Amino acid sequence: MIRHIVMWTLKESADGKPKAQNAVRMRDALEGMRPRIPEILRLEVGLNAVQGPEAFDVVLVADFATRDDLERYQAHPAHEQVKVFVRTVRETRAVVDYEVP
Repeated sequence: MIRHIVMWTLKESADGKPKAQNAVRMRDALEGMRPRIPEILRLEVGLNAVQGPEAFDVVLVADFATRDDLERYQAHPAHEQVKVFVRTVRETRAVVDYEVP
């Protein structure tokens, strides 16, 4: 199994909305992929609860059976659509993909 983790910091305001509102919009968009992309085994989105200088604002944790499934997810039109929105509100992004025994 492959675990895909992505963390973002968001701009203070973007798309005419403040960071907190964009974080909720982003969570809803990410969670909306789950029923549309069959390769996703599990998907969880969290909003940061503890602020700090090294904190990220939003995290995605998703599991896939294989690397090929992860690649199909990344190329899926629903994922591509969410990426367009995310790029407008994000400041930074960090990602890690690893095999889960």
